[in-house]
Parts: sequence; structure tokens; C-alpha cells
Amino acid sequence: MQPATPFPQGNNIAGCIKNEGFERLSVLDNLELLDLSLNNFNNNILSSLSGLSSLKFLYLYENILKGIINIEELNYLTSLKELDLSYNAIEGFKSSHNLGLSQLEELDLSQNNITKFVDSRVLYLYGITIKGSILLESLRLLTHLKSLYLWESNFEGTIPGQGLPHLKDLEYLELDDSIINNNILQSIGVMSSLKKLSLRYCELNDTTFLNQGKLDNPYTFEISFVLKILTKTFTNEFSGVCKLKQLQELDISHNEISGSLPSCLANLTSLQFLSLSSNNFIGNISLSPLRDLTNLEDLELSDNLFQIPISLSPFFNHSKLKFFENVGTNKIYVETNDQNLTPKFQLDHLSLSGYACGGVFPKFLYHQHNLQYVDLSSLKMGGGFPYWLLENNTKLESLFLKNNSLSGLLQLPHHSHMNLSELDISDNFFHGNIPLQIGTYLPRLRHMDLSSNGFNGSIPSSFGNMSLLRSLYLSNNRLSGTIPKHLTMDCVSLREVYLSKNQLQGSLKHAFCDCPELVVLDLSHNNMTGSIPSGIGRFSQLSYMILGHNNIEGEIPIQLCNLTQLSLIDLSHNNLSGHILPCLGSTSNSYMQANNKDIHPMDEALEFTTKSRSYSYKKGMLSYMSGIDLSCNNLTGQIPIQIGNLNEIHALNLSHNNLIGRIPASFSNLSQVESLDLSYNNLQGHIPSQLTELNFLEVFNVSYNNLSGRTPERVAQFATFDESSYRGNPLLYGWPMQKDCIVMVSPPSTSRSSIDDEKNIFFMDMGVFYVSFGVAYIMVLLAIATVLFINPYWRQVWFYFIQISIDNCYYFIVDNFAFLSKLKLFCR
Repeated sequence: MQPATPFPQGNNIAGCIKNEGFERLSVLDNLELLDLSLNNFNNNILSSLSGLSSLKFLYLYENILKGIINIEELNYLTSLKELDLSYNAIEGFKSSHNLGLSQLEELDLSQNNITKFVDSRVLYLYGITIKGSILLESLRLLTHLKSLYLWESNFEGTIPGQGLPHLKDLEYLELDDSIINNNILQSIGVMSSLKKLSLRYCELNDTTFLNQGKLDNPYTFEISFVLKILTKTFTNEFSGVCKLKQLQELDISHNEISGSLPSCLANLTSLQFLSLSSNNFIGNISLSPLRDLTNLEDLELSDNLFQIPISLSPFFNHSKLKFFENVGTNKIYVETNDQNLTPKFQLDHLSLSGYACGGVFPKFLYHQHNLQYVDLSSLKMGGGFPYWLLENNTKLESLFLKNNSLSGLLQLPHHSHMNLSELDISDNFFHGNIPLQIGTYLPRLRHMDLSSNGFNGSIPSSFGNMSLLRSLYLSNNRLSGTIPKHLTMDCVSLREVYLSKNQLQGSLKHAFCDCPELVVLDLSHNNMTGSIPSGIGRFSQLSYMILGHNNIEGEIPIQLCNLTQLSLIDLSHNNLSGHILPCLGSTSNSYMQANNKDIHPMDEALEFTTKSRSYSYKKGMLSYMSGIDLSCNNLTGQIPIQIGNLNEIHALNLSHNNLIGRIPASFSNLSQVESLDLSYNNLQGHIPSQLTELNFLEVFNVSYNNLSGRTPERVAQFATFDESSYRGNPLLYGWPMQKDCIVMVSPPSTSRSSIDDEKNIFFMDMGVFYVSFGVAYIMVLLAIATVLFINPYWRQVWFYFIQISIDNCYYFIVDNFAFLSKLKLFCR
């Protein structure tokens, strides 16, 4: 841990000018801490620090120190205890005399270039480089070192016989995220004082083939090497670890090591912390050497292939055990001869979730009184709600019982529990009413998940007593009635509300009016009525508004335009009317990333329809999804061209409305859109050719409109859309429609001779015709005028008929002008 007195860190200072640089610091006789990190200092900076004899802490990480460092330049720093040289390009140290760093206890060389050769010998075999490291050899000079950090280092195939030096006083060694080999692992055994060893996320580079004479057959070596890397058996490579009798902390997690735990682990009797998580270890824990490690306080076994008894009986003699963690792929089983034994441990943290075959709550839980965190999810346990667990453990803060087979009523403890902060009993078979006084008995809850059960009745207004409540999950139950006005009365902290798939009804007018921090509101699949209240504009942080599949009516309130953080908007399957707001927005939201501290471990998902399917988006994906769904309403008017400015939107669905006008050419700006559905409207005109620029479009649907003209060019994504994307538009033609053109019928052509014949047969005196027609026309007009003059009713009907005829002619000409002007074949 670095002391918090930086100087002068992070200024991009370069070089070190003589007589004007840091040699002036020598007058600071009592200076104990100097932080020069995140600058551009080179190797010369070391000689400028020689006068700081009182210096205890020196930080030079993330500079441009490189090559072989003459460590004698630090000999005058006789009080130096901690030196951080990480994130440079140091290859090793050199010294022709004894070092003066007699007090140095902690050295950090993480993320340096540890690939300098001992000599020029480099052996290449099928792309594998075998190298030796000068840095490891030079570490022998630091004989009193206690802490050594070599994260993200690359010890590529050190020369056989070499490994880590014999640092007899070393107590802490961390090689996380490094490339190491068996020589280094085996040489660890000579560090008799080592107390902490961390090898997380390491990659094993095996070089034992050099000593086994397998170079005679390169093919044999290749097969052997590949198999070794794939299996990474534990016994041979970590044999040196078993010699560390003083070791207290061992972390070999996230290494994909296979096989059983070696019996020699039982030698590590001083071990207090052990993490084996995220490997491929196998075997029954009841038969493993872990039974003998009775000094263990913290044991982490997650994501392996162990078999673990739900009773934890192998650890009943581990009186110091406080922290037990198992999640993921291990199999939890129920013992056939479960004995009524009392364990010696009192756990603080118990995580025992995973794959199991049923059973009930393990009996050892009845004897635990110090629990603060309990996760027993996905064990398929039966029985009722363990209210006794709350009564016995007054310090309990988190209780997760998700995805079990628990049933019955939700029974609360007899007295208020003042420390419970998280409760998840989702995906069970609880039924009946949610207790009316739940907010009084659990007043300190911050996250509550009761979703996917059989709860019925109304939502208790006592939730308003939970003043710290941040997320409430009640989705997928049978809750009915209205949303209580006092539900959020004292929750100014409430951020997430999930009430979907219930039978709630009533108006939203007075719901959530005191929730200015609200980020997620999911009320979909209920029977909500009334309009969207204008007060929703006060939810300035609202990012996910899911109100689809209700009976909400009225117009979309203009106040939604104030919600600049909106990412998902689902108002589909309602009775909304009016126009689409031009200012409606949707942007990729960073709330889930920027507020990790506020995100609880519960994994409730939001459902949103895109690409013609309904998807569930959990919190990890919500940050990358944005969309608007206004489908299945009664919206009218034209699509605002401003919708085309939503260049971050991924899904846009305006289908099944009464929209008119053209598809805006501005839709070509929807550069991230993956699903665009405008079907079942009254849209007219051509499909903008610019839409072919939408490179991420996977679903495109404009079917059942009044669109005309040629379909978009068959390029990029538009080459993948079939006839279903365009059907129901009789005036559309081109691929992939059944017709390649629209035929406009012209009058048949007539020859000149036939015209002359017709003139001879049907000869008429045109002068007599014109006179007769004129007289008849005038007589008809006079007759009509006389009738209209005499009968006022017929006069009124006549003028109404004239007005209707004029209107019909006007719209006929406007709609069909393009066709009347072309009396010819209109083809490709």
C-alpha cells in the first residue's frame, strides 16, 4: 500500500538536467517519500537522488527507465524500504560492489521487459523461444528483500537449472498475469520464509522437455508440449509450493489447472487463505487434503469440477474458518448419512450456490450466529422461508436464495432486522400476500427481489418505510390492485423498479412522484390505464422506460423530451394517439458502467423486442443497447425527420400504427441501427435509396404500406432481405418482389389506312354536329337552372354534389398524376 503523499507525480517531466534538476532535493535531509511516477524520467534520475539518505519510499512507476540498471546509484539511499519500478522497460540490475540497499523490503517490478538473455543462446522450436533472464539472476543482490511484485512479467523458458533466486527473507511474492515455467515454480520451495504466494491468471510455459531429451523427435516434442499445456497437471509443476511450511496465503486461481489436488498440500499447515477458483480441479472434497488444513480462515473453490457435500462436513474441525466461497460449476450433493454434528466454525461469509439435487437447508446453518453474507442459490432446496436464519444472525446483511424450490408464505422474523440490506428469493414457489408490514420488519433493505414467484394481492404500502431502497423487483407474480401512493414516499434513493408481468391496474398519475433518481421503470404486461403523466419529465436520470402491453392512452407527453438519458423506450401495445414527438431521443447509456458501485448482484433482466423477437437484456448488456418501440398503437401523422438523427439507436419499431407520408431520407443517419420496422402503416412514396448505407441492419420491414417504386439496390445488408420485408405494397417492384416492373396499359396503335377507312364509313358533317351539340348543351343548362331556381332542396343537393366532385377529382389527380402522365410500358 503506497503512502498518500505524492510528489511530483503525473506531470510528464522528462530527463534530468544537471545542476537544475532533482539533485537540488539533496537539501531535504528529512524527506521520506518521493513519488516521481507517471513522468518521462530516464535512467539518469537515479544518480540525482543520491543525497536523500532519509528516503524510505521511492515511486518511479510508468517512466522510461530501461535496459540494465546500475543499482549502485541507489547505494546512498540506506533508509529505503519500498521501491516501485513497475511499468518501465527494465531488463536487469548490475553492481560491481555490495549493495547499500540493506533496508529495502519491498520491490515492485511489475510489467517490465523480463526477457534479457544470460548469453546469446536462443533456441527456436516451432515458434517457441527459450530465454534466460538477467533480472532473475540480479535479484540475488537484494538479499534482505521481503516483498517482490512481478505482475505481468514474461519469464519465457528460462535456462534449465535457473529459477527464482534464494531470497531467504522474502515473505510476499506476487507473479499474477505472468508467463512462468516449471523451473520457477519448483525453485519457490527454497524460499523458506515465504508467507504469501499469488499466481493468479498465469500461463504455464513448460520446458522440462529440454532435460528429458525429447529434442531427437520434434514431432514427439510438439505433441507432448501441446498436451502438457492443455492439461496443466498440478502435481509436478507445484511440487515446490508444498515445501513452504510457513506459507499463509496461496492464490492459484484462474489458471485452468487440471487434475486432483496433490496430497502434499496437507503439508501447508500454516495456510490461512487458499483460492483454487476458476480451474479444472476434480475430486470429492471429502477425500481431499483440504481436510487437514485446519488453520484455514478463507477458502475459495468456485468454478471447478469438485464434488462438495452441502453439509460442509469435511470442514467441521476447521475452527478458524470464516469465509467459504463456492459458486459456478462445482456439484453440491446431499449426503445420505447426514449426522447431527455441530461444526467448530462460525462463518461470516457463506457462498454455496451451484448445481445440486435438492434436499433441505443444511443442519449446520442452525448453529451459525455470525453470518453476514449467505448465498444458497440454485440448490433446488425445498421447505419454507428460513426466517430463523435472520433471527439467529442479527448481523446478516445479504441473503440470496434464488432459484430453489422454496414454497409457502413469506414469513418474517418476529422482530425487525436492522442490518439486512439485500434479499433475493426470486425463482421459487412462494405464494400468498406479501406481508403488509414487510417495510417495518426489514427497514434497511437496499435491494429486494421477490420476482418469479406466485405472490398475489396488492403491493404493501409499507415499502415506503424502506428509506434506503434502491431496487425493487416484483415482476412475474400475480399482484393486482393499484400502485400505492406511498410506495416511494420516503425512497428518494430508489433507482430501479421492476413490476412487469403482473395484474396491476390504475393510473400512473401519482406513482413514483418522489423518485427523482429513478433509472429503470418496468411496468410492462399489466393492465395500467390512463395517460403517461406529464410529471415523468422530472425523472432526469430515467434511462429505461418499459411500459409496453398495457392500456395506456392519450398522447405521448412532450415532457419526455427532457429525459436526455433515455436509452430504451417501450410504449408498444397500448392505445396511444397523436403524433410522434420530433424531440424523442434514445442514446447508448453508460449508467450501468459508470455506477458499478450502485449495481447489486441480482441479475433481473429487461425484455425488449428487436429483430422481430423478444430478448432479455441483463445489466451487462444494457449499456450497449438502445431502442424505441412505439408499435401497436394509434399514432398518426408523419414520421419526424428528426428521428433520423438518433445515430446511436439499435432498434426502431413504429409498426402497426396509422402513420402517413414518406420514409424520411434522414434514416440513413441511423448508423448503428440493427432492426428497423415500419410495417402496417399508410406510408407512401419511394423507399430512400440511402438506406443501403446502414451496414448493421439485420431486420428491415416496410410491409403492408402504400409504398411505390423500385426496391432498394441489392447491396450490403439489403442483399439479405427477402420478399417478406416488402409484401403488401402493390406498387413496389424489383428484387425480391415477384414482379420486376409495373405495366401501364396504353391505347392500341392504329395504322393510317385504317383511319382513312373509318372516316369514309362514318362520315359526319362536323359543322352540323357542333351546332346541334351547342343547342343541346344550352337547353340542358337552362333546364337545370330552372329546376334549381324553383326547388331550394335540389339546389342545395346540387351544390353539395359539385363540391364533392371537385374534391374527388383533385385527390384523384394528385394520387395518380404519375400514372396519367405515362401511357406507355414502364419497365426496368
